[in-house]
Amino acid sequence: GHGVMPSIVCSVGDVLDMGYVIARENTTATFKIQNTSTLALRYSIQLDSLSPTRDKDQQRIPSFIMSSAQRTEFVGTQNYNGLSVFSISPTEGEVVAGKSQDFTVTFSPDHESLYYSDRLKVVLFGKKTAHVIHLKGAARDHPMFVEGGVPLDVPVESLAVTLPVSLQEALKGGNMLPLDYQTVKPVKSILLILEYIEGEGSPVPATAELRVGAIQSARFASKNVEFSFDGLSLLQQKGFTVESAKGRVERGRVKRIGVSWVPPADFSVS
Repeated sequence: GHGVMPSIVCSVGDVLDMGYVIARENTTATFKIQNTSTLALRYSIQLDSLSPTRDKDQQRIPSFIMSSAQRTEFVGTQNYNGLSVFSISPTEGEVVAGKSQDFTVTFSPDHESLYYSDRLKVVLFGKKTAHVIHLKGAARDHPMFVEGGVPLDVPVESLAVTLPVSLQEALKGGNMLPLDYQTVKPVKSILLILEYIEGEGSPVPATAELRVGAIQSARFASKNVEFSFDGLSLLQQKGFTVESAKGRVERGRVKRIGVSWVPPADFSVS
C-alpha cells in the first residue's frame, strides 16, 4: 500500500480582514482551497465561536489585564441577536484530487464595534487541521471612521445592553419618556503619541498618522465623505502640524493624514 499525506493550498494567508461595514449591513469575501494531493479530501469548516468548549476556554483572565498583554483573543465581539457574526458556505464536503473549492465568508454585525473576530479552521477527515484563518471586521453606525494612535479601550466587550444612568432613573421613577428621546453618545477619543528626539543637526519632527476612511453602503448613497480639523491654530502654536485641514474621502477608500511635532522655542523639556 501507499501512505499519502493530504495537502491543500489556500488562497488567503493567516488573516482575512473584512474591513469596515455599516452596522446591521453585511459584506462578503471569498477564498479558495485547492487539493494538491492525489486523493479526495473530505473537509469541514469550524469556527471557534461555535466550539462546544468555548465557555470553558473563556474562564481565564483576559489578556488585556495581564502585564505587557497583546491582543490574543481569537473570538472577539459577538452579535447581540445571538447569530454568528461570521458565517461560511459551504461548511463541509469533498474536494477531488487536483480540484478546488470556493468558500464565501459573510460578515453581518448588528451593532457598532471594532473588535469583531473569529478563527476559522479547515479540518480534513474530521481530525487534521490543515489551515487556520483569523477573521476580523469592524462596524460603525456612521459611514466615516478615523483610525490611529494608541488603543484606549479593551478588545473584550460585554454583551449586556445597558442604558444610561439618567434613562435608568427615569424608568425607575415611572416617568413617561418622549418618543423622540435619544441618548447622548460620548465623543470617541484618539490618543496620538509623538516622541521628539533632540539631535545636533536640523530638527527632525516626531511623526504620527491618522487614517480617515469612508465605508461603502447602500444606505448612504453619497459618493464622498468630507472631513475637517478644528483648532489647528492652537495646535500650531504648540508645534503641531496636520497635513490636511480638510478634505474628501471616496467610498471604500482611506486617506492617510500625517501629524508632526517639533517643540516650540520656549518649550521646557522637563
